[in-house]
Amino acid sequence: MPGDFSYRGFCLQQVAAAYDVVVIDSAPPTAEHAPYVADFEIADPYDEQSLLAAGRALADRHALGGVMTWTEWMLVPTARLAEHLGLPSNTTEVMLACRNKATARTAFTRAGVPSAASMKAATLLEAGPATHAVGGFPVVIKPAAHAASVGAIYVDRGEDLPGAFPFATAGAALARESTEVLVEEYLDGPEVSVETVTFAGATIPVAVTRKTLGSLPYFEETGHLVAAGDPLLAEAGPVAVAAVRALGVECGVCHTEIRHTSRGPRVIEVNARLAGDMIGRLVELATGIQLARAAADIACRRAPDLTPTRHQAASVRIHYPQVSGTVTSRHLTRGFAAGTPWLDRATWLCEDGDRLVLPPEGSSFTARAGLVVVTAPTAALAARRAERAFGHMSVDVAPATEPLPAA
Repeated sequence: MPGDFSYRGFCLQQVAAAYDVVVIDSAPPTAEHAPYVADFEIADPYDEQSLLAAGRALADRHALGGVMTWTEWMLVPTARLAEHLGLPSNTTEVMLACRNKATARTAFTRAGVPSAASMKAATLLEAGPATHAVGGFPVVIKPAAHAASVGAIYVDRGEDLPGAFPFATAGAALARESTEVLVEEYLDGPEVSVETVTFAGATIPVAVTRKTLGSLPYFEETGHLVAAGDPLLAEAGPVAVAAVRALGVECGVCHTEIRHTSRGPRVIEVNARLAGDMIGRLVELATGIQLARAAADIACRRAPDLTPTRHQAASVRIHYPQVSGTVTSRHLTRGFAAGTPWLDRATWLCEDGDRLVLPPEGSSFTARAGLVVVTAPTAALAARRAERAFGHMSVDVAPATEPLPAA
């Protein structure tokens, strides 16, 4: 699944520059994807037999060197496909552990990796005792096996539990590997992610991403910043490496989310794939390292080139509407993009007439209107430029006249 070109097009471009790419997806490649795709099979990627049959068909036509995905929901199916075709991959069991935060927490505890205290809660009645078991309020209630903060909610009072728990269970119901809900200790402090590359059993931290989050109680990510030589990498990198090792990851690119708390770095989760939200593009712009290309190399048993060729900073800001509703118009200051060499892109993620739905009815998948990506010599200047570019983008929304159904 190549994914939305607005988000993942740079990944496909990196891989296609070095390899012939064949794709399995539920529809033919779009006009944007087609120039980078040598062949494809149409199949339901969530139907195992359909996926395996499509893989065999492509293997009959091509000498496949490897299989990879940058889609969170396809981690386990892709591992099964690689095993079926006899191609390199992490095992299905490892991918299941990465997909399930409860399993991951157990692995972290056994390996001595600092992370959040966590406890399962099958019902609202169990959520109260679970809150006390993880240290009391505030807590985070979240699905065990979702992503992109879907269903994750901050709770700092007992009287808010009855409203928060159904929000988390609704998100959990959409997950494929597990529908469990977790009550977890709230980790204070700024959030970062560490982008790592694992090859031949060795994991190398490549970059650290500083994150900007929206207002609580939700955890929507509104921006990211990557700077070559960020001193936080020395502190957070070893923690990410330990977390990846604890889960048994032996190959590939990982995106490990960490909170820098008052007690030091604590792991939120390990995503055994390329990061979303254009972070891979930020790493490329800041350091020259191409993480998608590295993932493809590893999938084909080749050592990735992780030599930095740039030393600057890059930032993305993500635009959300003020209220849920229907897009009536979008605006980007005329001439701004053409006259701004440090603007890598200003991309709309919606069209006029689209419905944008914020939490609690929606999520990051249903609420985002657009994004801007900028570069600069330093992190501080990249942050200022991102803010400036963000100010040139706006979207008008006609609010819904009645409550929107859950997206």
